[in-house]
Amino acid sequence: MKPIRNSIETSPVELKKEDFVSDQTVKWCPGCGSHIILSAVENAFPRIGYRKENFVIVSGIGCSSRFPYYVNTYGFHGIHGRAHAIATGVKLANPGLSVWVSTGDGDSLAIGGNHFIHVIRRNVDVNIILFNNQIYGLTKGQFSPTTPRGTVTKTSPDGTIEDSFNVGQLVLGAQGTFFARVIDNMPQLLSEVLYLAAKHDGTSMVEVLQNCVIFNDKAYEHLTNKETRDDNILILTPDEPMIFGKNRDKGIAWKEGKLVVVELGKDASLQDILVHRPYEDNFYLHTMLCQMMPPQYPLPVGVIRMVKKPTFDDLMVEQINRAKETSNIRCVDDLLNSGSVFEIN
Repeated sequence: MKPIRNSIETSPVELKKEDFVSDQTVKWCPGCGSHIILSAVENAFPRIGYRKENFVIVSGIGCSSRFPYYVNTYGFHGIHGRAHAIATGVKLANPGLSVWVSTGDGDSLAIGGNHFIHVIRRNVDVNIILFNNQIYGLTKGQFSPTTPRGTVTKTSPDGTIEDSFNVGQLVLGAQGTFFARVIDNMPQLLSEVLYLAAKHDGTSMVEVLQNCVIFNDKAYEHLTNKETRDDNILILTPDEPMIFGKNRDKGIAWKEGKLVVVELGKDASLQDILVHRPYEDNFYLHTMLCQMMPPQYPLPVGVIRMVKKPTFDDLMVEQINRAKETSNIRCVDDLLNSGSVFEIN
């Protein structure tokens, strides 16, 4: 069966970033990472190549959910936690749309957690951008499901006592077929990841580690600081060895049933370094990559998992077509005369 995504119309003219820039005033705080995400989307959409009218952005509630106003496409500002359910309905009702969800760590992982895991489990052909600033920003600084244990916030003055979600683990646990992670100060990588997400058949989930300058500033400083970032980040490139470090002298190898950090020329040779293959359905390796965190490991960024599986959209169309071909009931009259009815007096 031809994937439904292939029914989205391509643009007859070459589009540019300016075609997707909205005339609305962008009301995010100066220095907020959301500005970089917006710019990355404006750069990615023309490259994806669909007609401007075939993009639609759905959001819930939160700073991230202002996104539909700031991109010159169709949009739907939904209610708290329900963006994924709305996006599912939009896509199934009109397969000719490229559907994007703009959401936050609170919107998707707290009140919207149920919808989040099920859109991923179903593998509906929608694209999710999750702004993860580890805090509730719009409601002024309460801890969220991704706030690390011990963090002092407005609602945890003595530090949180909860373990936080690992978004990648959650996505893979819900049988996700596409998961990527990017830091907000990597606009070029983010645009590339968004392009790959759009071309993926099924649910694509892109987690953006985003700085909130007001309520959680420098939460990712260990990943963005010039002095520490090279040793704390592993940029994943398909079919390339997992090498990182200031001097590109460290790598990820497999030893005694687990991933380990090795030093090239000392602990291992280049042949010992794992090669990243996101398109191979290696669930356990992809899960372990999602679990890797500093200081023991570098944080993997880029596309971690990108595998092919049937989409909910295609399976639904296939089931409807099969029912039409095999059913004896072709209209309401057939149904009323089928015998499987009862009368109400």
